[in-house]
Amino acid sequence: MRYFEMQIGKEGALMRGYLHEKSESWPQFDERPCVVVCPGGGYGFLSDREMDPVTQEWLAQGYQVFLLLYSVADKARGYQPLKELSECVATIRRNGDVWGVDRNRLAVLGFSAGAHLALSMGTLRDRAPIAEDKGWNRPDALILCYPVVSAGEYAHEGSFENITGEKRGESWKEFSLENFVSEDTPPCFIWHTVDDAVVPVQNSLVLINALQQAGVSYECHLYPTGAHGLSMCTEEVCRPGAEVDPHPRTWFYLCCQWLGQQFHFAK
Repeated sequence: MRYFEMQIGKEGALMRGYLHEKSESWPQFDERPCVVVCPGGGYGFLSDREMDPVTQEWLAQGYQVFLLLYSVADKARGYQPLKELSECVATIRRNGDVWGVDRNRLAVLGFSAGAHLALSMGTLRDRAPIAEDKGWNRPDALILCYPVVSAGEYAHEGSFENITGEKRGESWKEFSLENFVSEDTPPCFIWHTVDDAVVPVQNSLVLINALQQAGVSYECHLYPTGAHGLSMCTEEVCRPGAEVDPHPRTWFYLCCQWLGQQFHFAK
């Protein structure tokens, strides 16, 4: 495996790459699909529970994996995280030959606010100031884990306050993503827990409705119980004192199947 880091943008964002090396033993894997991981944290911080535990799971499935440590808190204004994700996706595509990445099989995965960022890449590309990456920055698939979506009744207010710098107001509407889903939005895999007390499941429900109306392919799994921020649903990432529920853990198995079908890829 090869590991590297590189700066993205001008605000100190960082991209980490976890790459399988090319090998004469299996030349059919000289170019692999890739997954770009965006951790959550309400655009106020980045959750380490949604970083390395996630990248290692996807690496083990045979994907090239990239982790984006995007700008948060005061640095998250002015579409800054989206600019960084756009540059990250475009950089990966432009270096596909060097990094062993199939340019046509690139998925962006996000958790919570990181899922809002991933979905923004799938819906706001023509609205945000990221024209220099146009043609290079569209994901081929989106994986949205307990996503922040709507700035309406069920908004995760902290996320929208951090990216707009304002309390609830007109500026929030620019980031209420269910309103910007179109037929060009990439296929989506979505999962959420019904009793999520931080980001209500209605965020995923309004997204599903928008995808359905736009004719965008999606798969969604709603689990009856589980706290917000489950990440990989393992002992490693479980919050102290909480019991691990094996049922939501199935999201990863189901997602691997779904993405494998999207990308015609199996390890």
